[in-house]
Amino acid sequence: MSAPLDLERVRRKVEAGEILSDAELALLRAEAQRGTGSALRLALAHALINAGAEREALPLLESLRRDFPRDLPVRLGLARALLGLERHGDAERLLTEVLAQSPGDPEVLKVLAVLGLRRGEADKARAYVADALARDPFDAEARLLKEELESVDLPPPSVPQEQVLRPEFTAALTAALGRARVAFRRQGKDLLVKLATGGVGRVDVGSLYAAYQESPGTQGLTAYADALAARLGGLSSGLSAEVAALEARLRPVLRPADFAARAVGALHRPGPAGLEVFYVLEDAEFVRYLPEAALAPAGLTPESADAAAWRNLASRLAPVRPVLVDQGEVRLAEAFSGLWAVAEGDGHDAARLLLPPQRKALALLAGEGPLRVALGRRELVLVCRESDAAACEALARLVPSPDGIPGTFRLTEEGLSAV
Repeated sequence: MSAPLDLERVRRKVEAGEILSDAELALLRAEAQRGTGSALRLALAHALINAGAEREALPLLESLRRDFPRDLPVRLGLARALLGLERHGDAERLLTEVLAQSPGDPEVLKVLAVLGLRRGEADKARAYVADALARDPFDAEARLLKEELESVDLPPPSVPQEQVLRPEFTAALTAALGRARVAFRRQGKDLLVKLATGGVGRVDVGSLYAAYQESPGTQGLTAYADALAARLGGLSSGLSAEVAALEARLRPVLRPADFAARAVGALHRPGPAGLEVFYVLEDAEFVRYLPEAALAPAGLTPESADAAAWRNLASRLAPVRPVLVDQGEVRLAEAFSGLWAVAEGDGHDAARLLLPPQRKALALLAGEGPLRVALGRRELVLVCRESDAAACEALARLVPSPDGIPGTFRLTEEGLSAV
């Protein structure tokens, strides 16, 4: 079969919503790169969406929209990708804009109906389908949507979750600690909490707030804060354990140079690129720094604690995954994007960059040359090749989280250095 016929067969499969084989997708990519119009590039985008790779399709569709701003199929394809990414608000704004320019267009009405289905807005979905069928009673897609609306018990629209800002969370937590009669004191962005076994523990409020945002529960902020205060009130220092058990819990973390002023008394030493190395006790819920005063009673020295922390960290390297930055958010990429995340997600990923085995694992994907690194998120590290100007620019534009380390760094075989 000739190449043109192969290409036409591939395009028909895309239009039918079928998933292409690797060879078919490669053929379509090659033809789309050679073409100058929108048709093949749009077909490639739809093929990616059919395969569930909406994140890869989105930049292609956005580029098409810039090149063909009034092309209806391009804008509908972009709306389809946005729907697949559950960016319903963006999809609705785009479709409303298209509908204003092409009133009553059945293709737009059908996509709006799909949006209504996704949102559980039955009345809206039915109205759009009815409008589409009034214009073309034999439209197969519209008839299928009508049948789906008649047969599916739509869930009610989701209730928007109350947005709780960090100051409000902190105020609720301190009030709950007071009600629970847990002695505490604010120190910068941390809390110093009197432990049940005596002594004082340092708790990172940023980590507590991040955990709340990830899983706020259903009982409301006050109930969540009360439960958290009860757990904090029952904390032990964990420093009375045998030396071997204590050493096994130590992990290193990288912090900015001014962090010592916030973590007064915590063991630390100078790190690379003007950063500081601190030490935490592994804990599933709380970030707890190792006090320097705890070394002697535990039979440890700064050197032995440091060695144990790095040894423990080396036993668990982080996975390296391709990612992309979408509207300031880091998301997994289905294919090569020029950006990678070192992402075990335990808060130690920045320190892992100082481990030769972790750098070797990173080099297998990113290559052997110098890399640019962003440490703005504690839950992951972002990396790109220093030679990739666009990716470096994306890292530079990324806004760090409040507990992240701002700026970008350079990673080579020698280690981490400032840019």
